[in-house]
Amino acid sequence: MKRRIPPTRQQLEMSRAAFAPAGHFQKAITDGVDFIASEMERKWGIGRLRLLVNDDLRSRFDAQAEKFDAAIQSGQTDLLSVQAEGMKRAWQALDKAATAAGQQPLSAEVWEVKLPGSDKIVAVVRTTSEAHMVATPDRETWTLSEIAHLIDHASSIIADIKRTFPGAEITAIHGKANPPDEPFDWSKGDDIPF
Repeated sequence: MKRRIPPTRQQLEMSRAAFAPAGHFQKAITDGVDFIASEMERKWGIGRLRLLVNDDLRSRFDAQAEKFDAAIQSGQTDLLSVQAEGMKRAWQALDKAATAAGQQPLSAEVWEVKLPGSDKIVAVVRTTSEAHMVATPDRETWTLSEIAHLIDHASSIIADIKRTFPGAEITAIHGKANPPDEPFDWSKGDDIPF
C-alpha cells in the first residue's frame, strides 16, 4: 500500500489557481462565512446573538473572529480556509448555546402599507435588526427610527396641523413645503404653477 503524502501549501495554491484565481477562491471562502453570519443575524438580530451566550463562549467567539479577520488580511488561502471553517463552527456554537439556554430568536412585527402615489407596498418595522430580518430586494423596509427622522425634518406646517388638530389624519400632501426656518412670504404669495 502506497502512503499518501499531503500536498504542500504551494501545491495547493497551484491546484486552486488552475480553477480560479486566488482572489476568487478567497472571496468564495469569505462569502460562505458571510452567508452563515447573515443567516444568524436574520434569525437572532444584528449583534444580539453573541450577547445571549455566556461570557466564556462570547470571548471564544470574539477570538475566532479576530483570527478570521487576520487570515483575511494575510491573503493566505490555506490559512483563510482553516479560519473560515472555525468561524462557521463559532456561529453554530452561539446558535446552539442560545437555543439550549432557552433564548428566543428575534420575531419581527411587520406592518405593510401601500404608498398612495405609487401603489408600492412598503414594510414598517420597529428596529434595524427586524428590518434586516424581513427586508428583501423587492420590498422596501423602513424602521420607526427612520420614520422619526422624516417626521423630525418634515415641514413645520404638518407638525402645526397635528398639534392644532389632535388625531388629524394626513391624507395627502400637495405642493412644496417651506423649510421650518423660512416663514411664508405673504407679500409675494404663492408661486404661479406655469
